[in-house]
Parts: sequence; structure tokens; C-alpha cells
Amino acid sequence: MSIWSRISDALSALAKGETLSDVFSHLRTPPERSAGFAIAVIALGAKMAKADGLVTRDEVSAFREVFTIPKSEEKNAARLFNLARTDVAGFELYAQRVAAMFGPDDPALCDLMEGLFHIALADGTFHPAENAYLEEVSRIFGMDAIRFSALRSRMVPDDHPDPYQVLGVSRDTSLEDIRKVWRREVRESHPDRMIARGVPEEALKLAEKRLIAVNRAWEEISEGHS
Repeated sequence: MSIWSRISDALSALAKGETLSDVFSHLRTPPERSAGFAIAVIALGAKMAKADGLVTRDEVSAFREVFTIPKSEEKNAARLFNLARTDVAGFELYAQRVAAMFGPDDPALCDLMEGLFHIALADGTFHPAENAYLEEVSRIFGMDAIRFSALRSRMVPDDHPDPYQVLGVSRDTSLEDIRKVWRREVRESHPDRMIARGVPEEALKLAEKRLIAVNRAWEEISEGHS
């Protein structure tokens, strides 16, 4: 069964009186969890589009920054986007339900945040309202300011991002400890690990920008210590 079929099954619960934010309680174990991941990115992405006022954004194009969406499933993706955008529930409730679905400190929450950054940047700009939105979502997910800053440094284009900030370490951290952080980030970006924690195969491209950023940061830091 494809992820989009599982999403369709999950959304069928809406006909029974549940709200979109309710469906996350049913999607805590594989393979349903991967559907929950996709619904979370699309739903929170829709709320973000509404928050920054860009409700005319081509949502399917934005989602392609995260997912491989078959032509036959574009209508379903757009339907899900519009359900979330028009739902009276606030994004805070969505974020709380998503955080509960994955649990505290689950690496999948960082993957999900990267997906939201991809959507925020799909139109080529990063708006202050999007930054404020993502910062609040990360707080609800239980991330500290250092982790959020590292995610933003990796995802938002900058002429020369601070390599220490990209890896989420301080300049006082030993080179050996920085190497451990870099290796952990590379290890957590392996497709098998991502799939195991609930990231759907259709969204594995999330790791591409992360790997480029953390490898570049490590090279710059290690060269500076040579």
C-alpha cells in the first residue's frame, strides 16, 4: 500500500466526525507513522502558508520540495492542504498532536522541521512570519533554541553560515566532540535510519541539504584546526 493510500485511509476517519488534528492519535506505529509524518508536514505547512499571508502559494509545488508526489495524487495532497488551511483549529493544536504522536526527543521531529523549512523556502524567500511560526512549532516539539538555530542555519541560504552554529556546537567544544556530533548527524541522515523512525521513502530527499551543510561545516572547522 502506498503512502498516499494510507493517507487516504487516515483521512476517511474525518467522515466519522473526527477533525484533522485527531487523526495523529491513530498513526503512532509503522507503517501508519510514515503517513502521519506526511500529513503533519502538509498540515503544518498549510498553517504556515496561512500564517504568512501567502495563501495563493502553489501548495503542490511547495510539497514537491519535500515529497515525490505522483501526478495521480496531486488532488489528494491539495485536498489535505486545504483541509488544514480552513480548519478552525490553530497550528498549536496540530503541533501538540504531532509531538505526542512521535514522543519527546524523537529525531523524526527534526526531519519534520526540515520539511517545513523546505516548504517555507519553496518560493525563494524566508519571511519573518515563517521564522516566528517555525520557532514556535519547534518549541512545542520540545526543541531548544540551539537546536532550532542549527536547523535554520542548515536550511536557510546564507553567504557564509557559521559552521559551529550549523552543527549546534560552541567554539569552545573540542574538535573530537565536534567530530562526534558531525558523525551522528551523518549517521542519522542514512535512509535506513530515516525510514525506521517514520520518514516516508517519498521524503528521503530531506537529508540532502542537511548532509551538504553538516559536511561543509565539519570541513571548515577541521581545516581551521589543522
